[in-house]
Amino acid sequence: MAGRRARTGRGWDASPSRAGDAADPPRPRRGRRTESPADEPAPPPRDESEVAREICLRQLAVRPRTRAELAGALAKRGISEQVSAEVLDRYDEVGIIDDAAFARAWVSSRHTGRGLARRALANELRRKGVDGDVATEALGELDEETEADTARGLVERKLRTARGEPDAVFRRLVGMLARKGYPPGVAIRAVKDALAAQSAEAAEFAEQIDADALADAEGDLDRDTRAVE
Repeated sequence: MAGRRARTGRGWDASPSRAGDAADPPRPRRGRRTESPADEPAPPPRDESEVAREICLRQLAVRPRTRAELAGALAKRGISEQVSAEVLDRYDEVGIIDDAAFARAWVSSRHTGRGLARRALANELRRKGVDGDVATEALGELDEETEADTARGLVERKLRTARGEPDAVFRRLVGMLARKGYPPGVAIRAVKDALAAQSAEAAEFAEQIDADALADAEGDLDRDTRAVE
């Protein structure tokens, strides 16, 4: 019939399929063979001294360290004692480790920043592995007068916001100084002097305080406590 449109589709007159039609199965793509992790060569073992130096430098990048602190860090990472000693000895020679300088800086920083007294500072240096003679020399730069001035400054700052009866304030402030390592005599006298200058009521209470007697009693108690420990 004239004008009739040609049939298309999948009948007798369907055109032949073209390459790439869904009827044709896809050809496998050729690619390079991927290597499994087992095929890759294992990296060579690192030199133990190199690992030890890397550990030390990472520790020192955070803050200065004592030799004992670095030795402890190396031991935790499994570095042998021999390699640890060799690396640390070398650092001693070139001045990267200097326990004396560390102790001096520690005493100055902690006394100025936290108001710690010699007794508390000695305990901190001991925990960090600083030799007793080295610590004593560093602590010698902090004399009794400086320590007493610092104690008075701490008490005066605390008194600005202290609340309560004079006897309660007295006990709290003496306890605060004791926790910072101040001897009983220094702590009691610093608080007594500060209270005497605060108000008439506080001055009257301070007048009744026998600083020497209290200091002796506190000192005896402190010595007994340390003997038990």
